[in-house]
Amino acid sequence: MRALIQRVSEASVVVEGVETGRIGPGLAILLGVMEGDGEAQADFLAKKICELRIFMDENEKMNRSLLDTGGELLVVSQFTLSADCRHGRRPSFFAAAKPGEADRLYGYFNVQAGRLLGKPVQTGVFGAHMKFRLCNEGPVTIWLDTDEIEKK
Repeated sequence: MRALIQRVSEASVVVEGVETGRIGPGLAILLGVMEGDGEAQADFLAKKICELRIFMDENEKMNRSLLDTGGELLVVSQFTLSADCRHGRRPSFFAAAKPGEADRLYGYFNVQAGRLLGKPVQTGVFGAHMKFRLCNEGPVTIWLDTDEIEKK
């Protein structure tokens, strides 16, 4: 599972002219589910993201987590995070999970993250064409891939 995390002062997602999610200060996440991912990867990544210390403390050090700040979370599914650009000029997306499984794990991730935060996660619509707007704070942008960071 892959996540592109951005610390934001605000973010929103719109599908067919209808806003489906909006947050104030917190994290905006693009989430890609890869072939072979399961609930273990979703659990690991949800915990990692909620506990990641990337918010400023009183000494202007990145020392506080989303859990510490009470910030919000907006998660948008993003199969293009699976892109393989090693060959030719057109990306390959064969590493992405099949849509049914990706949708299930996207939903599962959002439920788990919401449980950790104690509040609902704001979302886009799986598989839809979306307009994703955000104001990156810092800017802070972090890439996480469970294949790279999970303990084997």
